[in-house]
Amino acid sequence: EVQLVESGGGFVQAGGSLRLSCAASGFTFDGYAIGWFRQAPGKEREGVSCISSNDDSTNYGDSVKGRFTISSDNAKKMVYLQMNNLTPEDTGVYYCAAPSFRFYCSGYGWNRRVSYDYWGQGLQVTVSS
Repeated sequence: EVQLVESGGGFVQAGGSLRLSCAASGFTFDGYAIGWFRQAPGKEREGVSCISSNDDSTNYGDSVKGRFTISSDNAKKMVYLQMNNLTPEDTGVYYCAAPSFRFYCSGYGWNRRVSYDYWGQGLQVTVSS
């Protein structure tokens, strides 16, 4: 059974940083893709970033480019999202997700919710002004 567990959320002031972690289990980590999404109250779930070992690719949403960095530790089956220079607009529930098929973050659909089959429980990130 595939399981994704997020950790590292919390409360931070604008301009601060947080690092989110996603622990993956139940699937092979030598050919994977993991995406990060977020959802603010009253808004659609938004693709934030993606990392894939299949083509060594990463991708980022326009609103986080230059501020967020996604990385992975294959030995630990962990994916991280380093978030710097946070703004109140980054507030929301953050989820990590994985597709059930071979997936490339460099391709179309990396930021579409329907591309992913497995989801973590989500965690809250709150950025105060």
